[in-house]
Amino acid sequence: MPFRFDDIGNRLKAFRLASGLSADEIATQIGISRAALYRYEKGEVAKIETLDRMATLLGVSVPTLLGVGVEYMASAIAFFERMRQIEETAEHIIVSSGPVSYLLTSRKYDDYLEKVFLESVPKSSDGKKQGLQMVAELMNILRQRKEAYRRRQPSIVTVIAADELRRFLRNGMVGKVDMPTKTRNKRRERAVEEMERVAKSMEDEPIGVQIGIVEDTLPRTSFQIFRQPDRLVLAVSPYRLGENPNIRVGVGMITSAPEAIELHEQTAENLWKRALKGRDAADFTRKAIKRYSA
Repeated sequence: MPFRFDDIGNRLKAFRLASGLSADEIATQIGISRAALYRYEKGEVAKIETLDRMATLLGVSVPTLLGVGVEYMASAIAFFERMRQIEETAEHIIVSSGPVSYLLTSRKYDDYLEKVFLESVPKSSDGKKQGLQMVAELMNILRQRKEAYRRRQPSIVTVIAADELRRFLRNGMVGKVDMPTKTRNKRRERAVEEMERVAKSMEDEPIGVQIGIVEDTLPRTSFQIFRQPDRLVLAVSPYRLGENPNIRVGVGMITSAPEAIELHEQTAENLWKRALKGRDAADFTRKAIKRYSA
């Protein structure tokens, strides 16, 4: 398979953002200009030796930057930046995650999501500084993803686990367990507002958006399949947005391997066949809202 130089540049940018180093710092350490670094990030790879130095500095392998095999990312920033890049040309997206696909959430959701992330930041001075920087970078990437989705409107099919929905309504949008009662109640109200929005989408079934609910217990990892004009891409994520998030621990995976794609497509198809849809899904969601907001 020939190398896709635009993808090489995209991977390089994702790992550069995750490193916490500025473009100037990286350029200086590997002995090139900042302009040359940006050219590499556009896919203009001039020398494999320079790419090798970049890979060493960023703590990844050259095959990973080249896209040989599977892309592994132990950074939420790198993973979601790659998601953003892939979504830029995706025509159709299949999502298995819960309790709601991030791309379909409201702008108000982002404001609370940032609070949730900040609540999950370690209290130690070193960990706090790094955590605050990570949250700022991650929120910037996530907002770019959402704006790109709203601008392009690729079709999306998402499957929600009923258990995830119930937990979201029960706990609310919180970043840690020991929240004051008043705060927790307000966060539950925010979760209810978001799920009311989801229920309306289920009922209205707007063009290009399909949402189903399954009673099965789904894996804690989520996955998305992106259909681009010339290929399919699978992303498997250990990271969790929303209630009690995980943005620091785990290894994300991105691949176009046919076997991985086929197995996940079969899984998504089987889940969709068993899922509640349309008015049935909306009724289920509103019953859960009534139960946990009482």
